[in-house]
Amino acid sequence: MFRLRAVTRAVRVQRGFHSTPLNLHDAAVIGLHSDGQLLAPRSMTDDGKEALNTLVKSAGAKGKAGESRVLYGNFGLGSEIQKVAVVGLGKQGTTAAAKDRVRMAVATGVKALKAQEAKDIGIAGMGHDQAAAEGATLGQYKFNTFKSGKKGASKEAKISSLDQESLSPNEVQSFEHGLIQAKAQNLARILMETPSNHMTPTLFVERATKELEKLGLGSQKLEILVRDQSWAEEHKMGAFLSVAKGSDEPLKFLEIRYHGGKSDDKPLALVGKGVTFDSGGISIKPSANMGLMKGDMGGAATVVGAIWGIASLNLPLNVVAVTPLCENMPSGKANKPGDVVISMSGKTIEVDNTDAEGRLILADALTYTSKTYQPHTLIDLATLTGAMDVALGSAYAGVFSTSDSLWSELETAGEEAHEAFWRMPLHSAYLPQITTNTVADLINTGGRSAGSCTAAVFLREFVHGIERDDGFAKTEGEPSTEVGLSLDGDSESGESKGDDTRSTTLRPGSVQYAHIDIAGVMDTQSNSGYYVKGMTGRPTRALIEFAKKLASSSSSM
Repeated sequence: MFRLRAVTRAVRVQRGFHSTPLNLHDAAVIGLHSDGQLLAPRSMTDDGKEALNTLVKSAGAKGKAGESRVLYGNFGLGSEIQKVAVVGLGKQGTTAAAKDRVRMAVATGVKALKAQEAKDIGIAGMGHDQAAAEGATLGQYKFNTFKSGKKGASKEAKISSLDQESLSPNEVQSFEHGLIQAKAQNLARILMETPSNHMTPTLFVERATKELEKLGLGSQKLEILVRDQSWAEEHKMGAFLSVAKGSDEPLKFLEIRYHGGKSDDKPLALVGKGVTFDSGGISIKPSANMGLMKGDMGGAATVVGAIWGIASLNLPLNVVAVTPLCENMPSGKANKPGDVVISMSGKTIEVDNTDAEGRLILADALTYTSKTYQPHTLIDLATLTGAMDVALGSAYAGVFSTSDSLWSELETAGEEAHEAFWRMPLHSAYLPQITTNTVADLINTGGRSAGSCTAAVFLREFVHGIERDDGFAKTEGEPSTEVGLSLDGDSESGESKGDDTRSTTLRPGSVQYAHIDIAGVMDTQSNSGYYVKGMTGRPTRALIEFAKKLASSSSSM
């Protein structure tokens, strides 16, 4: 979609302004701080700077965040550039907030120029090259796949730096990273926004496979495995199968393995909930806004977007992405309230509410992933609970983690990407709500109180190798609060299956675990800056930032 274009060398003279070698842009975005400093590109002539400054003052631009002016004329940037969007950056700074002001400002400028039919936009340096590239790319996103005529034919403008020739290697890399990470989020947006009849489990894996294969990395670097119902039955994924059986659409279980690190390095594991449409099943949802449930595979979409970005950046670490994919529909074959299913772990689950299906499919995916890949870190993402939206709204995604250090790293990554996280409690204090008043080991809802917390502690019971002694154990010195059949045992469901599953024994605490509930950040009503009304694709960029820092720390050891 976007790429850094090769530099076209040209020297142009126009009305006394001499331009240096530039890309053949037809428009430019230039930043203005609130102290009056205009961040003119290095290639701009002194006469051009003076002319632009004069016009900026005449237009009344003050450099306030969110402010934008499109100015017309020749400013010594080459005869092709007759349109310049001057965007307000607010106060100067190096904080995450300052970076996001750049992100928002560039997105606003690009939108304004595209409205003027700009097709090749150059971005002047603003001190935060990655944020600028992200803003330009995210700001252009528009889901018009099903629009006919001209509305469906609009194309994205090409984006590159105005000062490509004079950028340092680090600046070039930062700009490239911004383009890639924003494109990864746009991929997640597209997957989430596509109507469910055009994004079934089968079509989801086809689209994901197509996008990943375009990277041209080869099977030695990137493996894509698509599993079917018979495979899920072989692995005794009773919880996953129980949800999928309600729909005529066949389930899929997608595994993506990125081999960027050493062969014996344990991977980072990302697991995403992939309910491509959630009607609620027999416990059917209200009809109002049910169409938004095409985005209930947001966890799977962000996981696919993240691993696409990680592979595109060629990060030096191993990553596995796992997404169980199905629909949740009412039918004569669907789960009924009161049913009991047996998960891959051997733990039994009473289905109290069929609309709490995400935790059922994730239960088997988490058991499979933690036992098969034995990752050092496992993060699951899911549009899991309405309670999360009630608690945090659209400002934060909720993070439930067994690890203080993992939480800290995720918080930092979220701040960098401006995809904020808020830590929520993952404690056994909530276990009684899902272990009492049930005929099974666990029940899939815990009542009205602390709904997102009971969902998180439910998922924790299916992750192999994590530390469960969180201070809420019933007896002093009790090593575990695990419910039902032990994941550390040699149960039939955990036995080796050829080269598909490794040893089932993992030391408690050897896996860092976090559950991220993204229900509240699934969609937005905003059209400001790089926000576009509809599905957000959050927190794809934050996941990539987390992986970048993880790769950096690993390579420095």
